[in-house]
Amino acid sequence: MIVSQQITQTPPTASMLDDVVAVTVPADGGWLGILRTATAGLAARLGFPGDKIEDLRIAVDEACAMLLVLTPPSGDLHCRFEIRPGELTVGISAEVRPNTRLPDPSSFAWRVLSGLTSHVSTTRSDDHLTINLIISRPG
Repeated sequence: MIVSQQITQTPPTASMLDDVVAVTVPADGGWLGILRTATAGLAARLGFPGDKIEDLRIAVDEACAMLLVLTPPSGDLHCRFEIRPGELTVGISAEVRPNTRLPDPSSFAWRVLSGLTSHVSTTRSDDHLTINLIISRPG
């Protein structure tokens, strides 16, 4: 099994004044600890209080769990943190098996995500699915 982990900081451009951190792990529950740790470490560095750090960890974990059941065994989970003034956007994405769907938006999992974040959305492109979480930054 090949494990790839990539942490990237994108230099700002005239139209983009944010930083990006990207982490990729195999789509296996045993690797979620890396994403939870990266989430907590980044949130702490950005000055989130302890309770918000835990909320963000839970939200990322829940989004990953939703995608894990849809990914092929050899798939990867991609977690992209976009640091912007006033907010942190976390996009968790994966290739999913054909004809699979996320749980209904009224499900418990979606209620958890909605309660822990400022905004939740999804995007799908063919067999690639992304759950986007937006969290207001302290300050």
